[in-house]
Amino acid sequence: MRTTSFFTSAILLLSASAKPVLAASDDQCFDFTPMSSVSTYLGATLDYSVADRICCHNHKFAEYKGYLAAPEVDFFGRLDPSVETVFYDSVCGLPLFIAPRNRTFDEFKAESLKHGWPSFRPEEMISENVILHDDGRMESVCKTHLGHNLPSGGVDRYCIDLVCMAGEPLSANDERNEILQYLKQDQIILPSELNTTTYTSSAKQSSGKTSNATAIIISVAVVGLLVAMVAAVCYDRGKGGEIQE
Repeated sequence: MRTTSFFTSAILLLSASAKPVLAASDDQCFDFTPMSSVSTYLGATLDYSVADRICCHNHKFAEYKGYLAAPEVDFFGRLDPSVETVFYDSVCGLPLFIAPRNRTFDEFKAESLKHGWPSFRPEEMISENVILHDDGRMESVCKTHLGHNLPSGGVDRYCIDLVCMAGEPLSANDERNEILQYLKQDQIILPSELNTTTYTSSAKQSSGKTSNATAIIISVAVVGLLVAMVAAVCYDRGKGGEIQE
């Protein structure tokens, strides 16, 4: 076997095992930007540039792990542990999640801090306003990137970027209301229509729609191993001459 054919096989294996990463569409967030109030969400100090980049110009990356617990953010320190909180889209102001639901505040907090991002369960999703793609990527009906589905304990767990769920209902004169005209009004839930007492999510406990992050990690590991093997082959070739086919 020649070294070149070995290397070619490694490249082909990477191509076969890694799923393609979707590029951000030109009309993500319908070409709007996050609302300015995101930067002072719940009295915290959030980086607006991060919100704009992650929510509206990205389908792949996230705010850094643990951002919700940064001193200037202190997400859980700003929530009322005695009530459910509604979290809104940072661009169009539609409700996305209600939490904690069917679990305690401490359980919601512990799971989120453990994984590094606000983590929601199916019963906490406003399913009419959130799209869960087959590859686990999540976005709102307003085309705001939200995060990814990373199941835990056999149940879907939505790992969501705080900067993309740090919105509030839009005021009547906000230009972002234009987004709503592109949506099917009978299939979404507006802030004024959400009754948290009676609302029940239709999200499945286990959708089977998960992030391809694991596949990518495995692919990188396999290729890393193959590259190491190629290096070893090259080394042996240098010592003992050309390897016979």
